[in-house]
Amino acid sequence: MHDHDTSERLASYADVLAGELPDTWTSLHLPPDAKDDLAELTDRVWDLDLVAAMLAEHPLQQAAVLSRPDGAQLVLLDRPGERDGFLIAAVAPRALPDEAYRVVPEPNGIALADDPFLGAEQVAGDLLARYDRALAQARDNALGGIQPSLPDRVVLTWQPDGSVATAPFDDRAGAILVAGGFIKDPPSGIYRLSGDDTRAQARALREIGPQLDALGIGTALQHPAGRTAPTSASASMPPTPAAPRASATRTR
Repeated sequence: MHDHDTSERLASYADVLAGELPDTWTSLHLPPDAKDDLAELTDRVWDLDLVAAMLAEHPLQQAAVLSRPDGAQLVLLDRPGERDGFLIAAVAPRALPDEAYRVVPEPNGIALADDPFLGAEQVAGDLLARYDRALAQARDNALGGIQPSLPDRVVLTWQPDGSVATAPFDDRAGAILVAGGFIKDPPSGIYRLSGDDTRAQARALREIGPQLDALGIGTALQHPAGRTAPTSASASMPPTPAAPRASATRTR
């Protein structure tokens, strides 16, 4: 089958599948020339079984990503060597740290029939239930050690990987955090600032302090172990973050 035909078949199946799943889903086709997106997607496939085995032997050439408004995503893939059917797997949210996935059972992917209506029944009756349970557990893990912020205070918590996380009380603070480089995970409401570049991180923390102050919102920095209410303080100069972790594959 010609590549164009293969791409069209995958995209069409994904469109119908998205429309048949419970809740609201949208579909986005990633063609072969979207190499960076496909590589990033491969790293986030939440599977240690059928789909992981396939990806180990066949690098991702194209995919269709199905997305739900709460941030949940599924990836639909061709099945190499098979004329009919597809593979579908859960996608791990990029905003959650690796630690959030520890001891969470992988919602391993499944093979789908060539009929998208039957495929939707397979996904709804199996993969989605396991994926939603795994997502809930991972998001709960991610909240561990992050003290919720107050209307007049944003609590910033250092994470073991050197990033800073917070759960602001409202969108006013959230908008300032995003403008300062924080990335929001919509389902959990957690905002994270990467620690990959400590100078950029420190600069971002210095800049958000006065902006939050202008709204009457103070800032406080704490480590996860500090479970007591922190003392309100300026985030003008962060303490030295933990040393970066050695590179490790997320346990999904």
